[in-house]
Amino acid sequence: MTAQTPETKPRLVLIGNGMAGVRTLEELLKLAPDMYDITVIGDEPWANYNRIMLSPVLAGEQTIPDIMLNDDDWYAKNGITLHKGIRVERIDRLRCEIITADGQKFPYDRAIIATGSRAFIPPIPGAELPGVVGFRSIADVDTMLAACKPGGHAIVIGGGLLGLEAAAGLVTHGMNVTVLHRNGNLMDRQLDPAAGRLLEQSLTDRGIKIRLNANTKTLHGTDRVSSVELADGTTLPADLVVMAAGIRPNIDVALASRIHCEQGIVVDDTMLTYDPKIYSVGECVQHRKQCYGLVAPLFEQAKVCANHLARYGIGKYTGSMTSTKLKVTGIDVFSAGEIHAGPEHEEIVLADAARGVYKKLILKENRIEGAVMIGDTMDGAWYFQLMRDGTDVTAQREQLLFGQAHVGDSGHGAKARIANLPDDAEICGCNGVCKGDITKAIKEHKLFTLDEVRAHTKAAASCGSCTGLVEDLLASTLGGDYSAAPSVKPMCGCTDATHDEVRTAIYRHELTTIPAIFAEMKWKTPDGCAKCRPALNFYLLCAWPETYQDDPQSRFINERVHANIQKDGTYSVIPRIWGGVTKPNELRAIADVADKYEIPTVKITGGQRIDLLGVKKDQLPDVWRDLSAAGFVSGHGYGKALRTVKTCVGKEWCRFGTQDSTGLGIKLEQITWGSWMPHKFKIAVSGCPRNCAEATVKDLGVVCVDSGYELHVGGNAGIKVRVTDFLCKVATEEEVIEYTTAFIQLYREEAHYLDRTAPWIERVGLPYVQRRLIEDPVGRAELAARFMHSQKFSQTDPWKERADGVARHEFAPVLELS
Repeated sequence: MTAQTPETKPRLVLIGNGMAGVRTLEELLKLAPDMYDITVIGDEPWANYNRIMLSPVLAGEQTIPDIMLNDDDWYAKNGITLHKGIRVERIDRLRCEIITADGQKFPYDRAIIATGSRAFIPPIPGAELPGVVGFRSIADVDTMLAACKPGGHAIVIGGGLLGLEAAAGLVTHGMNVTVLHRNGNLMDRQLDPAAGRLLEQSLTDRGIKIRLNANTKTLHGTDRVSSVELADGTTLPADLVVMAAGIRPNIDVALASRIHCEQGIVVDDTMLTYDPKIYSVGECVQHRKQCYGLVAPLFEQAKVCANHLARYGIGKYTGSMTSTKLKVTGIDVFSAGEIHAGPEHEEIVLADAARGVYKKLILKENRIEGAVMIGDTMDGAWYFQLMRDGTDVTAQREQLLFGQAHVGDSGHGAKARIANLPDDAEICGCNGVCKGDITKAIKEHKLFTLDEVRAHTKAAASCGSCTGLVEDLLASTLGGDYSAAPSVKPMCGCTDATHDEVRTAIYRHELTTIPAIFAEMKWKTPDGCAKCRPALNFYLLCAWPETYQDDPQSRFINERVHANIQKDGTYSVIPRIWGGVTKPNELRAIADVADKYEIPTVKITGGQRIDLLGVKKDQLPDVWRDLSAAGFVSGHGYGKALRTVKTCVGKEWCRFGTQDSTGLGIKLEQITWGSWMPHKFKIAVSGCPRNCAEATVKDLGVVCVDSGYELHVGGNAGIKVRVTDFLCKVATEEEVIEYTTAFIQLYREEAHYLDRTAPWIERVGLPYVQRRLIEDPVGRAELAARFMHSQKFSQTDPWKERADGVARHEFAPVLELS
């Protein structure tokens, strides 16, 4: 954006100094730091603080400075004028002025209403007495702490999350606490009765009295509250009454300004109200008939609002699927989606009262629509991901309740529980990040999202196997309603568009170059980044194989120099050996190259190839030239491409072999080599069910049987071991080839860049792949044909191209390895 002088800057006024409104300013400052003259008006005497951390402040675990998100210096540093302790009364929309209760007027060109919510105070006689307080602000916490005394009596009206957190905090100060809940189980909006009973027992064990189906009739007292009378005539002593019966959107300013409201301030998908100059975000908002009280949706709204204030105009908020993952007085609770099964649903339940563990999944047509968990919530993030992606869990049903570790994910979740890990426990093995490093970063840098933790600590930034643990750490450290991820995740920080939206735009608008994508989709950075450029380069290669020219500037060093960089800065070169079958003259040629260039190590790889390790960078063109002259092509051991087709000797030599696995493997490799993919891709062909080629842990595996060929998809044997899913059985080699090429093309066209086949299949569901490949033979043939057409332009040997006239400067990497 073009920098503007103070005289020409439009005036932006934010009404409300809470988390959603200030998050909008943070996002805006990233996009257009100099666009607006910004003023913030807040009715509390504090700067921006983390409201969901009020419970630890009440319990004495945190202090007010600990929960500050942005102090006064932050506003000053960013040129923002902050007015604290001032209440806005209304907006004069004709004069474009914001009017405060003390008569001040603030002109605006754009305004944001982010007034949040307020505690719902039921219309109970005596609710106005001193000593009756809500639980929404620092002032409320101060009032509660002032009333605390050992042996005192506190009544908490409301058995939801806030009420139980308030009760837990008051117990730590020696108060006798009773929770009154008008319904039949605690947290009934998040938990079913069985989970509610388990939570109730755990709270009772911690000294908190629970009264269910309790209706409050009257609060008694003269100078301050002294007792609570219930509808059944019971009277309970009370030195303090905490109203935690829910929240209501705070829409007073909007109503006084004649802005359209229903339950909340009604906004569209850009967070714009019915006034084209006024936006609204946060708990005060109603979007598509829905109001949100969790942090993750509010931050998604903030990002979209900032996108439009910065005049990018491509952000769109379509609603959020929310999950609640938290600790209620030290008890792990997770809830997402539906909590009660209807006639169209089915339930899968695990209950272990002795361990305090309860899990319930609600399914509809083999897709998760709800999850409730008490005690063991380690897999909550995974269930939420399956639910949000609409994954078909048919193939996982038998092990689903036992967690991700039992359906092919070998992460740490099955072996340890995050709450019990010491600070020096390693969470991210790839980058050596411990639990204490992550929790410290979350607290000190006020982190709320997985991406923020990745940026600050590098945890979950490499292989991703620790992502679930990092998400659990976020949830437990934030102590509130952390939701694992945004419902719509952009490709990278350069854009608000998702991978799918980018791919759709490429076809719809016939975008044929990376600059064209940047222009059409209003990229925030002029040249993109190391995350988006390789993805865009692949999507264009896949979309326009005949015309698109591969962009070496958008490839990492491995693919740029067509060799794998090693830890000492040398490279490994892997000639392709079709199906693992070689000849003496080929072996002699490899030996000659190794001798000629004094290559220190020659190794047989796990994929039946020969790896030349320790090649110096300046030797690469000469090594390639000699290998090309001997008839070798690149093995693509460096690329997001077909790596190997592993075979066993099959029926030609093995007494157990049922088919010619070696010959079929060679055919598959010769057909599919050179194809660029979203990630590395491996194939194996085993000659019998003994599976010596390990076909069932490959992206595509063929297992030969007497009557034909079994096809398996979606396996991998890396950090996360995943056994393949059975796709189908076919009778002929020709069918194997058609299914293989169709599967590869479907994966190339629909998976996100850097998705291996395993997470892609888990996201879209095996039944979807089967429908596309088995139930739709015409579509299968078309996919196979598109793959074979693209191979006409892909099966060129990059080694030969480089060796025939390589310019040395082409080896200077643009995108370094991360």
